[in-house]
Amino acid sequence: MFLALSYFGADQSQVQRYLTGRSIAQSKLSLLFNAVAKVPMQFFILLVGALVFVFYLFERPPLLFEQAALRQAQGAPGFSGIEARYHRAFDERRAAAGELIEQRRQGRAEAPGIERYRAAQQELDSARRQAGALVAPGFNDTNYIFLTFVTRYLPAGVVGLIIAAIFAAAMSTISAEINSLATVTVIDVYRRHVRPQATDRHYLVVSRLATAFWGAYAVVFAEFGRNLGSLIEAVNMVGSLFYGSLLGVFVLAFFFPRARGTAAFAGMLAGEAAIFACFLFTGISFLWYNVIGCLAAVGVGAAISRR
Repeated sequence: MFLALSYFGADQSQVQRYLTGRSIAQSKLSLLFNAVAKVPMQFFILLVGALVFVFYLFERPPLLFEQAALRQAQGAPGFSGIEARYHRAFDERRAAAGELIEQRRQGRAEAPGIERYRAAQQELDSARRQAGALVAPGFNDTNYIFLTFVTRYLPAGVVGLIIAAIFAAAMSTISAEINSLATVTVIDVYRRHVRPQATDRHYLVVSRLATAFWGAYAVVFAEFGRNLGSLIEAVNMVGSLFYGSLLGVFVLAFFFPRARGTAAFAGMLAGEAAIFACFLFTGISFLWYNVIGCLAAVGVGAAISRR
């Protein structure tokens, strides 16, 4: 919940849309549209993942989803033994899943079926890790699972629509994020601290250069990010390092009208310090960073504003 509040309520890519509305009514409508449209959309995205998971419970997936990596692994010694072990583990897991379904339908004890399923899943995961190690240490092809499902099992027309939708969504998201970064760079940094009295044409040129810089940065980060595993999880993890304290500043402004810039800035720094302390020294799940950062920012900001 805190992550969603941070993204849809406090993120620059969202806030700039509220601020550029022609009226307060339009800004409110934008917020309502986020709630009405994006919550069902997120549910549908997660539902697709769950359905693909269930599909691969009964349909054997490839040992490695990335085809180039699979071809590389097939040429390595010991691959045939790993593949045979993988097939046996999959057959065992499929049988365990079917048995568990029957136990649930008949109201019988599910514990034996669950244990059998978990043992088969562990064997399956072990075989996949061994195959991935033939390609590269720490190999991860999580992001190829859905693409493999699309290209193998869906008709050509549907594949084309999905690819077009992926490109459209990527272009929309990238344009919003890069535009936000360029705007902050020019307005909040360059114009305020470097050239406060320049012409509009000068700022336009600088904004284009900033856009090019952040675009190049995104490409470099994408090359690094492909090794982080699931992209959705990686994006949420990186965002959680900063979103909590950002949300805390907005909450502070809403519920503590006496708070000023100094209190908000101090609260944000305290929130970031708390988040990175949890990140570096604890095993707390990254989703809790948003809660911790928000509470720390509000607490410190409120304490300072009362002085």
